[in-house]
Amino acid sequence: MDWGTDLWDQYDIIDKHTQSGLELVEKYVKFVKERTEIEQNYAKQLRNLTKKYNPKRGCKEEQECRFSNHQSFLDILNEMNDYAGQRELIAENMMMNICIELTKYLQELKMERKTHLSEAKKAQQSLECTYKQLDSSKKRFEREWREADKAAQYAEKTDQDINATKADVEKAKQQANMRTHIAEECKNDYAAQLQKYNQEQSQFYFSDVPLIFNKLQDMDERRVRKLAQGYVLFSDTERHVMPIIGKCLEGVTKAGTNVNERNDSIALIEQYKSGFERPGDLDFEDYSQGINRASSDSSLGTLGTPKGPLELLGKNRSKPFWLFSKKSKLSPSSLTPLSTPPAPLPANGPPSPKFGRDPLSYCLKEINKTVKPRISSFRTLGRTRLTPERIIVMPTVTEDFGHLPPEQRRKRLQQKLDDIGKELQKEVDQSEALEKMKDVYEKNPQMGDPASLSPQINQTAQNMERLRGELNKYESWLTEAGRRGDSMLRRDTLPEDALSYRSHSNNNEPYSPDGTHSEEGTPDPSQAIYAEFDDDFEEQEEEELAAPIGQCTAMYNFPGSASEGTITMQEGEVLSVVEEDKGDGWTRVRRANGNEGYIPTSYVSISISK
Repeated sequence: MDWGTDLWDQYDIIDKHTQSGLELVEKYVKFVKERTEIEQNYAKQLRNLTKKYNPKRGCKEEQECRFSNHQSFLDILNEMNDYAGQRELIAENMMMNICIELTKYLQELKMERKTHLSEAKKAQQSLECTYKQLDSSKKRFEREWREADKAAQYAEKTDQDINATKADVEKAKQQANMRTHIAEECKNDYAAQLQKYNQEQSQFYFSDVPLIFNKLQDMDERRVRKLAQGYVLFSDTERHVMPIIGKCLEGVTKAGTNVNERNDSIALIEQYKSGFERPGDLDFEDYSQGINRASSDSSLGTLGTPKGPLELLGKNRSKPFWLFSKKSKLSPSSLTPLSTPPAPLPANGPPSPKFGRDPLSYCLKEINKTVKPRISSFRTLGRTRLTPERIIVMPTVTEDFGHLPPEQRRKRLQQKLDDIGKELQKEVDQSEALEKMKDVYEKNPQMGDPASLSPQINQTAQNMERLRGELNKYESWLTEAGRRGDSMLRRDTLPEDALSYRSHSNNNEPYSPDGTHSEEGTPDPSQAIYAEFDDDFEEQEEEELAAPIGQCTAMYNFPGSASEGTITMQEGEVLSVVEEDKGDGWTRVRRANGNEGYIPTSYVSISISK
């Protein structure tokens, strides 16, 4: 069954049906677009949510990420961020594979439908035109036949009229014969037009219209098939990312199972243990003797070394002293355990003070002036306020982190050494790059003025000397804090340049950035600044040749030097790139014969293979 056979007379129905099918495609495309907008908004909200709860750099939450429960929460945020990426991928694939494809296909269907309907209209118009010609010839034949019939009747009447002359009779007969002849011609024309119309009508209803309608049927079926594929893609697009979404959810589950409460407790201990010993027992103080005990050796002679916190509390001496109360924020860095022996007193004891009218007030005043509490506490932060009611000590922040507990001080010094080592390595790399560039400028004046690099070289040298000084200073403090900062300990984190500098500085020898000794202690341009560079290059020649990562074409001539690790290059020469520019302005290349060396990056046009 097809449209051309069974729906040959339902042109309007086919027109409306095909138009309705195209509108359904448009409606589905619009539906998928709105779905992609929902997915994109959902993904955007998820990303904003994860960004909102991600800790900022340097904040307290980032410092707590060493704990497993904090780290697991960050893992969950990362998994949710990946989950949001998958939702964005769903929206992107739906837009590309459904919306764009169906929209493009819809435009093709519209053009095809328009063409078929236009062909049907042209065939219909051609048939109507033929019918009009048939109707015109038919009416003419009818008219002419009537005229011929009248002419024949008139000739017969004239012939029977006795009064008519022979000429009149002949004339009437000629007129009748002419009309009859014209009528016969009209009859023949009408018959020809009728035959033509019947042929065109048969062609129209049995060939042209069925063919056009079948093409429209095929078009509509292809539209339905394509739309069905779009329906399937709607689910397949999301099904394809389900494994990755499942992995994201598995990552969330894994983050929950990775939480270890015991390790978190141990991490807290390692991070915040002070290294102090617990305070000892307080001595009994006998107040039954009153103030007169000041004249004895155990009275005011001990004002400089109080035996317990009760002597520091003034009017509140009757109240207990709690280490965990908010009023006892005493810095352990500025206090020592109670077991610390007091300073020795003179043999005869201190002279007796003059109490005046209020001995108790005088004692408290002297205590506030001279006494520094020696009670250990777990609180490490506080401000200095010396009052008879409360004594709180503010720690003084020092460069050697002496205000911190021993364990925390060692950690901070170690961290400071790592930071200085990284800065020193950067300065060493920059110094080597500047020296290489200066040497190139000296050999190729057209590239630049070597003197223009002198300020940068001097500034880099000063920065290196400053950092090396700070390095030695912090290493001495680390050794003093209980952890030796020898070269073996720092060799894994500090540059070789810094290590060699310390070995020279211990022998009181001058040191230059290129690792050679100099009389003035500054870099000597006349020496081989590529010594270390050539050694590395020779070692690499002994190893297996690395695979090229791309090609480059020389834009200028370059006179290389084997002693400096560079190779000669001619304009237009094509070389293989072995190692990209590391930021010093040089690229390692290889010729077809296997020779390798460095060339200026700005002299070539590089094409890296993907």
